[in-house]
Amino acid sequence: MSEWKEYQLSELSDIVMGQSPPSNAYNEKNIGFPFLQGCAEFGDDYPTPRIYCSDPKKLAPANSILISVRAPVGLINKSDKEYIIGRGLAAIVPTKGDFEFLYYQLNQIKHKLDRVSQGSTFLAINSNDLNYLLIDAPISKDTQRKIARILSSADAVIEKTQAAIAKYKAIKQGMLHDLFTRGIDPATNKLRPIYEDAPHFYKQSKLGRIPREWEVERLGEVGEFKNGVNKDKTAFGYGTLFVNIIDAYPESLDCSTLGRVNININEKHDYELTKGDIIFVRSSVKPEGVGYNTLFIDFSETIVFCGFMIRYRFNNKKDYKPEFFNSYFRFDDFRRRLIASSTVSANTNINQVALSKLLAIKPTENEQIEIIKRLEAIDIKIQTEQAYLKKLQQIKAGLMADLLSGKKSVIVDEEPSN
Repeated sequence: MSEWKEYQLSELSDIVMGQSPPSNAYNEKNIGFPFLQGCAEFGDDYPTPRIYCSDPKKLAPANSILISVRAPVGLINKSDKEYIIGRGLAAIVPTKGDFEFLYYQLNQIKHKLDRVSQGSTFLAINSNDLNYLLIDAPISKDTQRKIARILSSADAVIEKTQAAIAKYKAIKQGMLHDLFTRGIDPATNKLRPIYEDAPHFYKQSKLGRIPREWEVERLGEVGEFKNGVNKDKTAFGYGTLFVNIIDAYPESLDCSTLGRVNININEKHDYELTKGDIIFVRSSVKPEGVGYNTLFIDFSETIVFCGFMIRYRFNNKKDYKPEFFNSYFRFDDFRRRLIASSTVSANTNINQVALSKLLAIKPTENEQIEIIKRLEAIDIKIQTEQAYLKKLQQIKAGLMADLLSGKKSVIVDEEPSN
């Protein structure tokens, strides 16, 4: 097993504290060096600067670790080039420590910096906090590199899986546009040709050009909206499962994450969800959040919807498939019209009246079913990759806990460095 030692961070690296340059030196014309005042431009690994500066005060060299020293404290990125850093950042420049190892180790122990920052008037850390930060590391730099390579390999698989998820999501967006504008030709079971190639497949409607077999109807004509039950904050934490705003962002309701609310028997009856109900967000701080929807699928325990939610239920019409309309309600064209119908005050709001007036396409029942099948197929691919991603992230977390604490030794299989 490799020998480990507890170091002060200053024994493994130099610390450069940021300093704000004069504001008259800022520009967006790529003159000078890219400038980072704080962590606002941080990405997953590397920052994306928007501002440049021609009068540098403190520079973070390439291959240093950028760390936020003001609230939020401890966020970390890598510098892929030289950056001017402002007062919200510091640069950790490895000297005796391996760059990638230190990056992983600092991510693992950044909770220590959170605790230090709590003791100050403002959530912040200073140069002494960083210099004297205790960090465990193998004495051998080659062992540090080997640990970093193992974790980098795990990251590479994670990034590949994330890229696959992004690809499938992009494919789905393209499918949504085609399926909700062209649909499935019942004669061929394929997408209808575009209008320019086959204008006779289409007709004009209140929503513009649609396939000739489709209809357009107002949501209030085929279903009913109902506001959720309002309770004060003392009613939450026990009782009946309920749907809240955050629960509406997945396309189908994840009942395992729901909270509970205390309601009486009459309220339970009035606000209970049944299979096929679609729940909308009625009020949101962000305009793009209002009107988000989720589909309720059968569940053995009673679930109600509360406060900032609106339930939509079709009026026992068998030729309206909730799965189809749940996806359609997330389609860009419908979302734009929904947001345009909302009102803005402190929050963005949509009400039953506005939702009832919104127009929606209505393909034939068989076509709705075919469209659902295609969307379910791509959803399965996305869900499979997301489950794999979660597994990989759990594996990496375990590796970090073992490798960065020295609990699991590594064998260095190359010539030692000087």
